[in-house]
Amino acid sequence: MQGRTSSTRQPVTVRTARWCATHPWRAIGGWILLVVLCVGVGTAIGTNKGQFSDFWIGEAGRAEALASEGRLTPAPVEEVLISGANGTTDEAAARSAATDVERRMRKLPSVTDVDGPVRSGKAGTLLVTVTLRGDKETAKEDVDALLAQTAAVQKAHPGLRVEETGSASISNGVNDQQGKDLQRTEMISLPVTFLILLFVFGAVIAAGIPVLLALLAFAGAVGLYGPTSWLFPDAGGAALSVIFMLGMAVGVDYSLFYLKRVREERARSGGALNHTAAVELAAATSGRAVVESGLAVALSLGGLYLMDDVIFSSIATGAILVTLVAVGGSLTILPALLAKLGPKVDGRRGRRRQQHSRTAGDGNSTAWSALLRPVMRRPLATLLIGLAATAALALPALNMKLGTEGKETFPDSVPAVATYDRLTADFPDRGASHLILVRAGTDQAAAVADSLRQLVGRVEGDPLFAVNGATGPRVSADGRTTLLALPVPYGQNAPEAARSLEKVRGQLVPGVAGAVPGAEVAVSGEIAYGADYAAHQSDRLIWVILFVSLACLAVMYAAFRSVVLAVLGVLLNLATVMVSWGVLTLVFQGTWAEGLLGFESVGFVGSRTPLMVFALLVGLSTDYQIFLVSRIREAVLRGVPTKQAVVDGIAGTAGVVTSAAVIMVSVFISFLFIDRIEMKQMAVGLTVAVLFDAVVLRALILPSALALLGDRTWWPVRIRSERAKSLDAAACSGPVEQGVAGATGYAGAGRP
Repeated sequence: MQGRTSSTRQPVTVRTARWCATHPWRAIGGWILLVVLCVGVGTAIGTNKGQFSDFWIGEAGRAEALASEGRLTPAPVEEVLISGANGTTDEAAARSAATDVERRMRKLPSVTDVDGPVRSGKAGTLLVTVTLRGDKETAKEDVDALLAQTAAVQKAHPGLRVEETGSASISNGVNDQQGKDLQRTEMISLPVTFLILLFVFGAVIAAGIPVLLALLAFAGAVGLYGPTSWLFPDAGGAALSVIFMLGMAVGVDYSLFYLKRVREERARSGGALNHTAAVELAAATSGRAVVESGLAVALSLGGLYLMDDVIFSSIATGAILVTLVAVGGSLTILPALLAKLGPKVDGRRGRRRQQHSRTAGDGNSTAWSALLRPVMRRPLATLLIGLAATAALALPALNMKLGTEGKETFPDSVPAVATYDRLTADFPDRGASHLILVRAGTDQAAAVADSLRQLVGRVEGDPLFAVNGATGPRVSADGRTTLLALPVPYGQNAPEAARSLEKVRGQLVPGVAGAVPGAEVAVSGEIAYGADYAAHQSDRLIWVILFVSLACLAVMYAAFRSVVLAVLGVLLNLATVMVSWGVLTLVFQGTWAEGLLGFESVGFVGSRTPLMVFALLVGLSTDYQIFLVSRIREAVLRGVPTKQAVVDGIAGTAGVVTSAAVIMVSVFISFLFIDRIEMKQMAVGLTVAVLFDAVVLRALILPSALALLGDRTWWPVRIRSERAKSLDAAACSGPVEQGVAGATGYAGAGRP
């Protein structure tokens, strides 16, 4: 009766694991059915794509709103370039091809107008401009028909180069290539992860279980993402890559920690402990840590909602879903699989370990124990060395330059992107433009038109602009809103583009506003949007950092009731992030790593990358912290002095933490094969941070800091009192509960 009474007071992770282990087919079937239902519901409901108004930010957003209200939003266009295949253009042949393009395009129902051909003065290239119906979103659906006609013209004129580019063709091309790259990434990361797990466990079934759970987490999260997108709209599929990346990382990690703990408990008992009992012990330790770390990851990602940005909110939604589904799978289907498969999970290596449990000692890594000895002997010197290494790697982050992804940063391997580069080289006025929107009363229309004509006169001949005789304003049907486009002959992130925006907003627009009292004037365009987007992120970044840090502080305190550990955890998280940012700056703002990593430097770090790296790293770093400190605390509650408990805890988790880090790194590195600079930056930032976290922070800084703190680590908890509670609980528990109490102090007494 005592055992039964004690068990009812155990945490929900143990009770859930016990039920799933004793009813394995129900748990397995129920979880698979739930995932299938999620996928079915997601498919039936569909995904809510964000509207263009969801992306409006700052002054550029206000200008877009003015253009939309006045129905002056520029219509989507596709540009067809016709040039000589060998560099020399036969003008007669080119004009014949241009006529063919015009004839074919006019027959398409999605085309409203065809202009051209216009000849470039540089290389004799001809340009045909095709205007599409609808907006940018409908253009993505219609552009395939245009590309097919362009390909037909190219086939009919093999001596020429006939190419098409435009926002729609570039967007579709980049997304299609990223989808193919992501599929290739999956084909790389899945077998690599399986092989790493096979090396760790030495059993095919044990290696396959974490991969299976990660895939189920990915499928379930993708299914749930559809319904939740009606609350947080999807930002063009930006979340899918993150769902896969994080799903593989946490899905495998949580299963790995849980599975390793089951095998350890079995080995510790020499195989006498059955799998159901071992699952209960793992649920009380690793199961609890999975819940706490999952909560930390979810809260960290939740900070992205504070950005008030549809891209970040969609990514946060997908990442939180895959984390929670991974936690759910680890607490339900995983115990059921382990109990049902039983000895098949152990493998030969596990059975040998059980047979030689007496000579195997406590299972701690002797290599890590040896590595930690000098650290514990000279903790202050080790701490200073670790901090110096951290500072050296983090220091370059102070010079980080942020920029926004644009057409010139997309990979040239996408045909429409390569064509866009040639377009802007031959026709500089067809690249980025500043869109000046003016809204005033109808009685002020003449004053608005006059002021804008004067503005054009002021920039004629200015190398920062590419205005020509055709540059002039457009007026809305009601006469209240006027649009003026000022072309810029530079890429969106070029320094000259930034200077041109400063001139427009700082000198030219105030002149328009002064000439038309009461008028509302705003500037949009790719350059303005990028600048406003970066400024918006900069303004909100501090709030995200504060929220995420406080959330992790709360999770760490709830896990261990220690203010010292909570503060130390936050500081270690921030150190990891700063190291990642520093390496990102070193790698991507220079050119030295271009050949090594397969990218062309754009001279800046993507404005979204640092924040995404921050949110993901804080969650994953807290994940490691919880698993490691949980082991240290278990040793302390067994009566081991804190200094020795640090060695035992780190050495005892070294194998599994190292394996988890290697798996995470293999997943992140696979994203280097995605030919998009933003994804490569994410891959490098996360890979470096995980390696630094697992090696420098966990092997040098954390143990040396805990050695210096001693029992003060657990303040304000009186650890000796907690140890007594744990021993009392073990004395009054049943056989299984004694193991739980001895490990965690849960049974009977509960947690501090």
